[in-house]
Amino acid sequence: MEAVERVQRLRAMGSLCRQQAAYNSMNKWKLLAEAEYWDHLADLELSAHFQRCNANSADEKERPQAIPTANDAGPKTISAA
Repeated sequence: MEAVERVQRLRAMGSLCRQQAAYNSMNKWKLLAEAEYWDHLADLELSAHFQRCNANSADEKERPQAIPTANDAGPKTISAA
């Protein structure tokens, strides 16, 4: 399951808890706390996803390009126009 799908599912769980809290006054605070918990997990998952994406992007930028050989560094002829 992809990170975005996991975030959607976690947010849906939080939404369900909030909906139940609206109709269940006896457990309202417990359900609202649980909704906050699910939202917190979704935030953590999203944060971890972007950290992985940024780490992959940084790795690509830091990879060395082809190292020039002695033949590549030689004198070049400049032609006059």
